[in-house]
Amino acid sequence: MAQDAVNQLEFAQESVSQRKRVLILSTAAFTLMFAVWLMFGVLAIPIRKELNLDDAQFAWLTAIAILNGSIWRLLTGILADKFGGRRVFIALILLTVLPTYLVSRATSFNELLLYAFLIGLAGNSFSVGIAWNSAWYPREQQGFALGVFGAGNVGASVTKLIGPAMIAAVPVAGYYDGLIPGGWRFIPFLYCVMLLLTALSMWLFAPRQDKKPAVGRSFLDMCKPLKYVRVWRFSLYYVVVFGAYVALSVWLPKYYVDVYNTSLSTAALLTALFIFPASLLRPLGGYFSDKFGARRVMYWIFGVMCIATLLLSAPSGHIVLYVPNKFDPDGMREVLPFTMNIYWFTFLVFIVGVCMGIGKAAVYKYIPEYFPNDVGAVGGLVGMLGALGGFFLPPLFAFFFQLTWIPQTTFFVLFLITAASFAWLHLTVLKLLQKASPELSQKFEHAN
Repeated sequence: MAQDAVNQLEFAQESVSQRKRVLILSTAAFTLMFAVWLMFGVLAIPIRKELNLDDAQFAWLTAIAILNGSIWRLLTGILADKFGGRRVFIALILLTVLPTYLVSRATSFNELLLYAFLIGLAGNSFSVGIAWNSAWYPREQQGFALGVFGAGNVGASVTKLIGPAMIAAVPVAGYYDGLIPGGWRFIPFLYCVMLLLTALSMWLFAPRQDKKPAVGRSFLDMCKPLKYVRVWRFSLYYVVVFGAYVALSVWLPKYYVDVYNTSLSTAALLTALFIFPASLLRPLGGYFSDKFGARRVMYWIFGVMCIATLLLSAPSGHIVLYVPNKFDPDGMREVLPFTMNIYWFTFLVFIVGVCMGIGKAAVYKYIPEYFPNDVGAVGGLVGMLGALGGFFLPPLFAFFFQLTWIPQTTFFVLFLITAASFAWLHLTVLKLLQKASPELSQKFEHAN
């Protein structure tokens, strides 16, 4: 009996060690993959200058990788549940290596568009990591664990922090007769090398006896939960807290350069002030969701985001009144002047980032709560539709800007999406309370 207890203790300790390795390796790999996925948010600015791209071409170059980083999330989440996260993650990293290298050799817009699309495979690593970590962590720790993994979103800021300095530091001609490219092309070359090293590390150190919660199940059976409206509602929430985050990550550097006339390095640094809280606060969002419940957290997130995006959507200007009088025959009077300076703008964008960081973890806390055996499929669909929001939003920003020539329409679009999500959340809660009130009002977080 004593020996059995010792063996059980050793097994438990080994299991804890393995799940920690899974979390550390997957988070590090996801951070790099996210940096690769969104690197065009910075690279597209010197590329625009080199290739004379217009706003529409710029928007497509930054968005096309997001498209391919979205459409396979459902499939990769299912594959991770069925075959194990270790195998699927390594395969995804290796598939990203070649197009990342080819970007460093591209010379035309069409080439870059193709390679950027292929690089988008990196974005699908999110659903793999979510399924992988959910399989290894017990239910009571999943919110925090998924929050830690999701903090790899901070990879979006890596290029913004190191990119401008490296672009300026590495000669355009590169080194060793161009074997190592220079200028903006050095960044994808560096990422290519780092991807290879990451794949090797995961192969060597991730547990070989992986957990496969969906082994033996058919793909059709794994997709059954997708028929629930709740899954699609979670997807809309994720468009707000993740899709909009991805879109702003690639759009804000251009916004700062065009609206506030900042340098690229300043724009990248200020964008990082949005990305850091939107990424690093994800574990805090997981903790809050474990402690207070995801629904309460989302109420606060949507409320604050509605206020912030509404303020950000106000265009700079004033109201002109025509009141002729004997002293002023024209009678033109300017009232209610308003200008959003760069300091207030950055502060409000920072608040939006804080909300997104906490909200992303809250949305994914819902999934193992309602669908504990289908995290790969449900998480994959939610991630896919959320990331597709990140693909469609930059072209939508460009469309409304060209329609109105008011750059603040970017944030009015975000306000409308956030308000719609908030309304759906509230109507759902009201419906639940009406169905089982007053008993349900005391069990706010446990309603189905």
